[in-house]
Amino acid sequence: MDNRNDVREFLTTRRARITPDQAGLPAFGGNRRVPGLRREEVSLLSGMSVDYYTRLERGDLSGVSDSVLDSLARALQLDDAETAHLHDLARAANASPVTRKPRSRAGGDTLRPSIQRLLDAITEAPAIIRNNYYDYVAANRLGRALYAPVFDEPIPNSARFAFFNPAAQEFYPDWDKVVQEFVATMRGDAGRNPYDKRLTDLIGELSTRSQTFRTLWAAHDVRYHRTGIKRIHHPVVGDLDLTYEAFELPADPGLQLSTFTAEPGSPSDDALKMLASWAATTDPPAPRHDVTAEDTGTAPDPRPAEPRG
Repeated sequence: MDNRNDVREFLTTRRARITPDQAGLPAFGGNRRVPGLRREEVSLLSGMSVDYYTRLERGDLSGVSDSVLDSLARALQLDDAETAHLHDLARAANASPVTRKPRSRAGGDTLRPSIQRLLDAITEAPAIIRNNYYDYVAANRLGRALYAPVFDEPIPNSARFAFFNPAAQEFYPDWDKVVQEFVATMRGDAGRNPYDKRLTDLIGELSTRSQTFRTLWAAHDVRYHRTGIKRIHHPVVGDLDLTYEAFELPADPGLQLSTFTAEPGSPSDDALKMLASWAATTDPPAPRHDVTAEDTGTAPDPRPAEPRG
């Protein structure tokens, strides 16, 4: 496996988005054949020769030092997530043949009873746990109620729901933004774990079946999924604007806990209370805790390829 294409496309897309003015450089000449900075301008800003930067942009990160990567990140005005992604690409390029062997990570599907007890103890806020493959493997009652359309799936998977289920566009009023964030988060995951076969299979499935995913994947945008506002149109209680906080579980590599809260006294707070009342009188579907790589492979799916493209 070779990540030269990913390196080349990441660096060229980052270079293309920065103008000389944004970089603090004079824009000599009225006719610029590139939309952003020229290679020689990036080399000047990063303190390296044009030949060396050209080598990097052609995808060759072998032997590159962290200090050079950091200089390049500053020149290209990368944010924290993009800088980390650049370092991940370099680590993958310098990995040994044994490390590069395709594999699927162990764990990420089994939930310890104490974690489920923690979820169940959170009674006033939706809480869910997903793995690195975007499967929802656990939730408290309010979390299952909030994401009821996703948990209606045979295997609740937030990425497949967003791209393949026509209901996703109604569930997510900001569907365009949501899928952009999905892909940018997944791009970062792929950079950190380039030889994870199960993740690669998921990306391949999404790419094969969704033109929207392919277009967004080609942009090479990267982001962290840590906190933000999630807008949801729930089929029972209507619109909710919720603040989400995402936490890695250090003792359970591959699992991430997300909680959702509303501004006190807001319409979303009222809707969340209505959702809690509805959840108390219904039995939202429980997630499966025995998800396997075979379950989440690329088997044919009878649903439409995606809601729009």
